[in-house]
Amino acid sequence: MDFELNEEQRLVRDMVRDFAEKEIAPSAAAVDKAAEFPAENIRKMADLGLMGLPYPEEYGGGGGDYSSYAIAVEEIARACGSTALIYAAHVSLGCGPIYNFGTEQQRQTWLPRLCSGEGLGAFGLTEPEAGSDAGSTRTTAVRDGDHYVLNGSKMWITSGAIADVVTCTAKTDPGAGTGGISCFLVPGGTPGFVPGKNEPKMGLKGSITSALSLENCRLPADHLLGEEGEGFKQMLITLDAGRISIGAMALGLAQAAFEEATRYSKERVQFGEPIAKFQAIQWMIADMATEIDAARLMIYRAAAMKDAGVRFTKQAAMAKLFASEVAERAAFKAIQIHGGYGYSQEYPVERIYRDQRLCTIGEGTSEIQRLVIARQVLGKL
Repeated sequence: MDFELNEEQRLVRDMVRDFAEKEIAPSAAAVDKAAEFPAENIRKMADLGLMGLPYPEEYGGGGGDYSSYAIAVEEIARACGSTALIYAAHVSLGCGPIYNFGTEQQRQTWLPRLCSGEGLGAFGLTEPEAGSDAGSTRTTAVRDGDHYVLNGSKMWITSGAIADVVTCTAKTDPGAGTGGISCFLVPGGTPGFVPGKNEPKMGLKGSITSALSLENCRLPADHLLGEEGEGFKQMLITLDAGRISIGAMALGLAQAAFEEATRYSKERVQFGEPIAKFQAIQWMIADMATEIDAARLMIYRAAAMKDAGVRFTKQAAMAKLFASEVAERAAFKAIQIHGGYGYSQEYPVERIYRDQRLCTIGEGTSEIQRLVIARQVLGKL
């Protein structure tokens, strides 16, 4: 087994790390405090060719592999959680369904614009009554000649209010259960497609998270993604890949917390010595280092399996579950090592703790990940 990055992956890591440290990290606290969308960060990332990194050059992408993309997410999250979430949702959830399931015309229409960063993509799955139970979507799509008419609502949609296109799930056959769900490409600004309020969140405040309303929203029939009834399968495949990127985001936040805690432990003096000399602190640092290293290996394995074209559902769920809970523990320990200062907004660990909290919820809660893993292990009972 080869645990080393290849040359291209190392170049991506080094380039994104340098960029993130110089261009993204300095504004992370201000983005959080103002709850302001980091438009300048996104523009600069587009200039670097990051917005379509894992997609073919023929569609305006960077031609990189998914492993390189996961590395990029980690490095961006290490600098700013909000920017990382915007990036991860755009690449995996916004571009992914179009590339994986779209017609050639749909790909040519949307991917060059999305991969260039000229516009953002989003994924409209979650609804007020369909969270973890995504199959219970109530949004409907009724065929009317050469169009479909969509009615329903979505919530918790990352970049939903500002996206150029949102892939929305809707029931084309309400009596067919999950087999009656289809996906549609809904361009921003379509009559009847109305953004609702932006959620006031605990963390990741620079990322816009929106409610969306579909009120007699008419779409040409060629905005259907794939065939009718394929939406639930498309959704599951999209989420498998998205879990790798959310795991990578959690990993980056954990790494940031670890680095801040390590640095502070060497600088903070109590009882006449740096607290890094105390065994209680050393054990926390050791646990953080070990768990972060293990999480990174799990994420890299899942990404490598995706690149190899083999099934990675279980490995993606494991990586997302473990990395997100590692981030929770690392951020907790980082605040504990900082003591009272860790509870202050003057230190970045407070922001990191709030930002990482989404990672055990978004794109499938930890509880859902455990169900996915158990079903893969146990099979049909």
